Parts: sequence; structure tokens; C-alpha cells
Amino acid sequence: MSWAGEDRSLNWFDTARELTERWHHQQQIRLATNRPGLMTPELYHPVLDCFLRGLPHAFRDVAAPEGTTVLVEISGDCGGSWTLAKAPLAWTLVRNSAAVYKSRVTIPQALAWRLFTKGIDPDLIQPQIKVEGDPILVEKVLHLTAIVG
Repeated sequence: MSWAGEDRSLNWFDTARELTERWHHQQQIRLATNRPGLMTPELYHPVLDCFLRGLPHAFRDVAAPEGTTVLVEISGDCGGSWTLAKAPLAWTLVRNSAAVYKSRVTIPQALAWRLFTKGIDPDLIQPQIKVEGDPILVEKVLHLTAIVG
């Protein structure tokens, strides 16, 4: 998946891509026809988890000291927290969250999918997003593109 920095993917990630594409297109149809979305933890949380796996690739050119961390939170029942950390050679998602973050971004779940699929301009939803820390790191999160586009 090119948006995640992979030329070849493991089968589970390829399957996850299929889920995200189907879920995303279903959401677009529901949004266009003013119908309720598929905002259930069973369906939406795995989509968000797949989308956020693109963060290390999105940050690939961001220079930072080893140990720098960025916390990305998706608020709501379907959301969660993801921590991106600068390792010696690259950025990586880590399970253990750090006590101190260089940056923190909190995005409402209703907006996250649209933000990460180029369905809404980050500038339009800025008042609804909570940000702290380094503006360069925050900007990278807000411009994550988790689709081929």
C-alpha cells in the first residue's frame, strides 16, 4: 500500500485495505444521501487503526531526535490512541505510550475518516481539533492521507 510506504504488504494488511475501501465508500454514499454512518466500534475502529498505520510513512522525512513522540487520539466510542515514536532509523507506531509527548492531536471520530481520505480540508475543521506541541508534527498528522489518491 503506497500510502503506508509498502510496495508489498502482508495478507492481513491487504485485507485491511479492502475493509477500509469498502467502509470508506459506504460512508461517502451515506454522507451524500444524508443517512447514518457505520460508526460502530466493530467496523470503524479497525478502519481507523489501518489508516493510522500510514503515520510512519507520512513522517519519513521529518527529522527529530530519537524518542520524540506524537500522540494521536480519535475521540469517541470507535476511536482510540496511537503513539508515533522516532526510533534510531525511522518513525514507528508503539504500543507503550510515553508520559510526555512532543505533540498531541485529538480528532473527533466523525471527522477522522474524512480527514484521512481527503474528504475534508483540515483548515475547515481546525476549530474542532485539539492540538498541542510542535506545529510541524501536528501538520503532518493533519495531512495524513490513508488512501491512494
